[in-house]
Amino acid sequence: MNPVARIILIVVYSILGLAAAGRATVQISEKFSEAPVAYTVSAISAVIYILVAVALWRGWHTVALVGTSIELIGVLTVGTLGYIDSDLWPDETVWTGYGSGYGWVPLVLPIVALFFLLRGRRSGEPSA
Repeated sequence: MNPVARIILIVVYSILGLAAAGRATVQISEKFSEAPVAYTVSAISAVIYILVAVALWRGWHTVALVGTSIELIGVLTVGTLGYIDSDLWPDETVWTGYGSGYGWVPLVLPIVALFFLLRGRRSGEPSA
C-alpha cells in the first residue's frame, strides 16, 4: 500500500473512530432506552473504525480488509434500511443516511480503503 495513503487512512479512521466512540458513549449513557439498536450500531461502528486504524498501523492487511468490508456492508445496510423504513432508526447512528451526518465519509472511506488495500495486494506490494 502506498505509504502516504496508509498514513492518511490511519488518521481518518482514528478521527472517525474517536468521533463515533464519543457519540456512542453519550448516546448509550444518556438515552440508551430510546433507541438501543441505533446506539449499539454507533458503538459497533466505533469499534470497527478503531480496529481498522490499528490494523492499518500494525500492517494487519487481512484484518484491515475484513474490517473495511464489514464497514461498507454496515453503511450500505443501515443507510438503505433507513430510507426504506425510517422508523427503524428512531435516532441517528454514524451510518444513518449513508453517513450523511459525517459528510458521507463513512460511505466513501471504506471504498477508498478497499481500493488501496486490494490494489496493494494485486501489485504484490508487501502487506500494509
